[in-house]
Amino acid sequence: MDEKKLKNVWISFHSVHSYDEEEPDSLEFSTDGEYLFLDDVGCLSYQESEVTGMEGTRTSMTIGPNRVEVFRNGTVTSRMVFEEGRKNSFLYSTPFGDATMGVDTRKIRRHVDENGGRVEIDYVVDMEHAVVARNKFEITIRQTGEA
Repeated sequence: MDEKKLKNVWISFHSVHSYDEEEPDSLEFSTDGEYLFLDDVGCLSYQESEVTGMEGTRTSMTIGPNRVEVFRNGTVTSRMVFEEGRKNSFLYSTPFGDATMGVDTRKIRRHVDENGGRVEIDYVVDMEHAVVARNKFEITIRQTGEA
């Protein structure tokens, strides 16, 4: 990342997970991170915590005009690609083992610029081709100062 344009940000997450006929489960949390906006692409990076169950993992996101990529590296390793109307598979590695999973992206809304912004993704997750959950998450990125 270009060190001159890297910014400290406050990141707020809101996610809703629906499993078959069960009541939806939601999670909200906030954390600090780093953000860069260059050539119409936002790049976000933050450290996961015990709140998400992925403590010891760094998550990085590339927020492009037509796709969002989420990279996780640490106790959990994965590379998820979200493209509206497309299904993408990925390997999800944890200390308990690996699984091949898929994300079928229903909708992406993206409003980001050099100061931060908001990303919303609605998608279905499957494991070994069986639907696991429908998820929606919203991330809000607010600038706190220069890194």
